[in-house]
Parts: sequence; structure tokens; C-alpha cells
Amino acid sequence: MTLNETLAQYSDWAFESAFAVLVLALVLLVAEYASHRADLVAARERKLVAVGAAEPPSEPAGPGRVAEVQGRTLSERLGNMGRALVVVVAALQVTSIVLRGLSTERFPLGNMYEFVAMACAAAVLFGLVVLRKPAYRIMWVYLLVPVLILMFLAATVLYADAAPVVPALQSFWLPIHVTIISVGSGIFLVSGVASLLFLLRIRFPKGEEGRGVFGRIAERLPDAQTLDRLAYRTTIIGFPLFGAGIILGAIWAEAAWGRFWGWDPKETVSFITWVIYAAYLHARATSGWRNTR
Repeated sequence: MTLNETLAQYSDWAFESAFAVLVLALVLLVAEYASHRADLVAARERKLVAVGAAEPPSEPAGPGRVAEVQGRTLSERLGNMGRALVVVVAALQVTSIVLRGLSTERFPLGNMYEFVAMACAAAVLFGLVVLRKPAYRIMWVYLLVPVLILMFLAATVLYADAAPVVPALQSFWLPIHVTIISVGSGIFLVSGVASLLFLLRIRFPKGEEGRGVFGRIAERLPDAQTLDRLAYRTTIIGFPLFGAGIILGAIWAEAAWGRFWGWDPKETVSFITWVIYAAYLHARATSGWRNTR
């Protein structure tokens, strides 16, 4: 198995470019979040001025007269630019993963750096699907923050040079097990963000946000039921995937090391995560917890 250092370098550059574009996208989306309140105040003032001013005489419509079209607000323009950059981030993440695999002639999930890169890409791609509705778009600000942190840790603490994997990992189970686990982790990241925002919205209901910091943050969030539905629907997608990944990992462990379960940190944390989400789904299915916990 040979190593193509040129493709490995291109992979690293694509990952670093994705990180830089992600920072710019997050800045634009935060600016959208901050400028939305100013847009609301300006629109309210224009409405008051229009009501208080005398109505101008109507002009007869005639040929060549074009009705004035109101342009998009500043927050809308910033948000559109930020979400367009998120698409670029997803493309660069996928490019980095593909080039990493081509450079090593193996599936690019042989270490924690590659696993986190795949999970972040899955979170962004899944977010592009489930957060496409206007009511959910403001949540990109909160989803990109943990993705940015994870990418930073992957590029610094967890980074590993492109190289062949150890013989124990040279198995057809590698692309099956690790891909399912990483994709499930990315989906869980989306559901986790939605759940945290749901708790914030429960604490500050719509119309009762107040003037505190968290109240101002909650002003632009969807209502609690919308956030609850999003968290639930994303969890029921990620939960079976993650569970299947754990089972397939146990089968691979038995084939490679002669035992299904060894209680090492990765196995233990994965199992605890699966149990926590199982408890959440059970609680969510109980009518007394729905929309309230």
C-alpha cells in the first residue's frame, strides 16, 4: 500500500479551507442574528411613519409605471450568504475525506482525526437537509459552533498524518462499522443542538423572553413544539444507525480479537450514548413528557 503525499497535502488543504470558510459563514450568520432585531425596529418605525403621515394623492397608473419592489433586508442578505458558504464547507469537507482515502488507498476512517472529520461532514450535510425550511435556518448559528470546535480539535489535538492502518483494522468491517457510527454521531449532533434549544425555549416561552441575555437569544428561535419535533425526528434517524453501528462493531471485535465486548472507552461511551438516547425516545413517547421536557 503506497502513500500519495500530494493527494494527502491536498486533503489537508481542503480541510483547512473548510475550517476557514466555516468561520466566515459563522460570522455572517451571527451578523444575521444580530441585525434581525435592528431590521424589525426599522420596519416598525416605517410603519408608524406611514400611518401618521398624510396619504399622498394617488397617481393614475399608466404605461411605463413600475411598482416599487421592496428589497431584502440586511439580515436576509447576510443569512443567504452565510448559508451559501455552508454549502461550500460541505463540499470542501467531502473533498478532504475523498482525497484522504485516495492518498492512502484505503477507506478514510482509520483514526480519530478522520472519524471526527466524517462526523462533522455528516452533521453539515444532514443540517443542509433538515434545516432548509425558513423556520429552522436560524439554528445554523448554533449547529456550526460545535462543528467548528470539533474541526479545530481534529486539526490540532487529534490530527494524524495520512498512513496505512494497522493490520487489525484492515478489514471490510472498517468502512461499514465506522461509517455508520460517524454518520450517526453527526445526526446526533443536530438532534442534540435542537434539544438544547428546546430547553432554552421552554425556559423562555415565545412572547415572554424578557430583556436578559438568554431571553434575547431565544427571541429568534422557533417555538418549543417546532424544536421538539425537530429533535425527535432527527433522533429517530440517528438512533437505529448508531445502534446498528455498535452491533456491527461487536461482530467485528469478535472476528478480530475473539470477543464481542471488552468495555474499552470507545465501546463504553458509545453504549452509554445509545442508552441515553433510548431513554430520551422512551420519555418523548410518553405523553406527559412531550413538549415539556
